Amino acid sequence: MRNLTKMLLAGAVAALMLPMAAQAEIHEQTLRFASAGSEGSPLVQGQRKFAEIVKEKSGGKIEVKVFPAGQLGGDMQAVSSLQGGVLQMSVMNAGLMASLAPDFALLDLPFLFENPQEADAVMDGEVGKIFAQQLDAKNLVVLSYWELGFRQLTNSRRPVEKVDDIAGLKIRVVQSPIYLDMFNALGANAVPMPFPEVYTALETGTVDGQENPAPSILTAKLNEVQKYMTLTRHTYNPMVMLYSKPLWNKLDADEQQLLSEAALEAAQFQRQLSRDSDAKAIEEIAAAGTTVTTLAPEEVARFREKTKGVAEAYAAKADPAVVKLLNETIAKAREAK
Repeated sequence: MRNLTKMLLAGAVAALMLPMAAQAEIHEQTLRFASAGSEGSPLVQGQRKFAEIVKEKSGGKIEVKVFPAGQLGGDMQAVSSLQGGVLQMSVMNAGLMASLAPDFALLDLPFLFENPQEADAVMDGEVGKIFAQQLDAKNLVVLSYWELGFRQLTNSRRPVEKVDDIAGLKIRVVQSPIYLDMFNALGANAVPMPFPEVYTALETGTVDGQENPAPSILTAKLNEVQKYMTLTRHTYNPMVMLYSKPLWNKLDADEQQLLSEAALEAAQFQRQLSRDSDAKAIEEIAAAGTTVTTLAPEEVARFREKTKGVAEAYAAKADPAVVKLLNETIAKAREAK
């Protein structure tokens, strides 16, 4: 009987120890999570949601500090810091990864996606896995894919009601060759520039306009220094949430699992928030005094035609198997709609 009692007590102690064991590999630490997004944007709200989830899942052991608005440098600086193990995390336009893995340029092909659901099918499916493998070889761990949304055009000089109206405008674009080629093909003078510098460049007239999703335009207050907005929806931007691979490899398996799960939860929250914010942001921009133009269908067709050569050139540079898989995934998503 005494031996049985000892066995039961030992079992009870072991059972009580299980939750502690599950938490044993979660160490107290602080992670820095950077972005170029403006405070209040769906992007930064997603970052803060991720921080909340991690805090809850880790029992307060892991603190995530969010650094928005390029406080730790622009996107490409963040990439270098991630690769070098100086910064833990960042989230940015997935197309920027084309400088490391050329196939990522496919995501920025003009008029590739008709709706966000097509992009979800691509990023959450086999194409997204391929992209993650390509970045893993570049010292970057992909935790999840977020959303920036459909990009719209603004400028301070004149309404853009047709593609010819773009001729001669100095347009700030993402620091990616495909954006330079796209807007030069449309007749603009494309100027690559980090996002944190855009407001001042618009205010001082260094550039005439820029292109970004409506929530980004609103939260960065770019509409304050822009008179005209055209709903071009020329490119849809998925975003990539990255972790430094050198620092990821120093985490315990439990910590890696916790962060991976939190990243996926935050991605679902952030995507929905971004989509809910888009139409509302356009309304607020118009209400604040910016003239908003919706393109006629025939003008959208002209935009497509003008940028067709750019799309074909960049698709030709990518892995044919990835291009085929991308197109098949989008086609299936359209059939299922």
